[in-house]
Amino acid sequence: MPLLQFDIIKGRTASEVKTLLDVAHQAVLTAFEVPERDRYQIVHENQSHYMVFQDTGLGFARSDKLVVVRVFTSPRSEEQKTYFMKILAEEFQKHCGIGGEDLFISFITNSKGDWSFGFGEAQYLTGTL
Repeated sequence: MPLLQFDIIKGRTASEVKTLLDVAHQAVLTAFEVPERDRYQIVHENQSHYMVFQDTGLGFARSDKLVVVRVFTSPRSEEQKTYFMKILAEEFQKHCGIGGEDLFISFITNSKGDWSFGFGEAQYLTGTL
């Protein structure tokens, strides 16, 4: 059950944001093999001057198409994480026109007891999930 948070620069249309979210969800389904309705996404729109993401000396420039993705998830293998990153970059380029230089991904790992899907119940711990 990954929770994805996206930080983007203001200016995208509702349709562009929907496509971005749909593409990201498909990458989650493919890389992590979760159920179709295991979809949790939040978008934060920011003024460009509130997002400073340089290249750590790798020699590329970012544009106003920058997308920062934080993936909150229970532990995933390194293979799953790198597969997700690869798929997401390819699909963002193909469907959203977002180049690899404009994609920043970070994983935040937690445990099953850190999730409640509703009603204040830790469903992973109670056996509901």
